Amino acid sequence: MALSISFVLLLGIVVIVLIRSKAVKPGPAIVCVLFGFFLASTSMAPSITQFMTSVADMIEQIRF
Repeated sequence: MALSISFVLLLGIVVIVLIRSKAVKPGPAIVCVLFGFFLASTSMAPSITQFMTSVADMIEQIRF
């Protein structure tokens, strides 16, 4: 669960930076957030979660 919270926090910071830099206006950003919120309640949510977990595991295995 720590991965999910960290990822949500990271994406939230990215959205705030994009809005503040005027790269994205608040209206489209809100639409994207709502899209993500409603996408989470669809049947695609487990597949997306599994994909993101796989990507995170792959990144974790990379040693510098």
